[in-house]
Amino acid sequence: MQKIILGDNVMVVLGKDHGKTAKVTRVVPKEKKVFVEGVNIYKRHISGKKQGVNEGGILDIQKPVDLSNVMLVCPNCKRPTRVGFKLSAKEKLRICRKCGKEIKVVKS
Repeated sequence: MQKIILGDNVMVVLGKDHGKTAKVTRVVPKEKKVFVEGVNIYKRHISGKKQGVNEGGILDIQKPVDLSNVMLVCPNCKRPTRVGFKLSAKEKLRICRKCGKEIKVVKS
């Protein structure tokens, strides 16, 4: 089980967008990266002369954030926290390190 999964609320703790809180839209576990809504947006200039492109212009492109630069926001205590694990009889549960309560998996 991963510490941060799709649909979690996270806070960016490092980088140009530090302090912003948003939802995770995509997780890339092999590269240890996450895509967060409205965070790490860059401009891409596109020429109109390339094949398949009708118009040129400036596009907003979302880039991934390193997993170490985000912290999970606990849905119970509403604070950024580290994630711990507790072994249950049947499964492995994520728990908040600050309040000690279980973090439910949000289905999106």
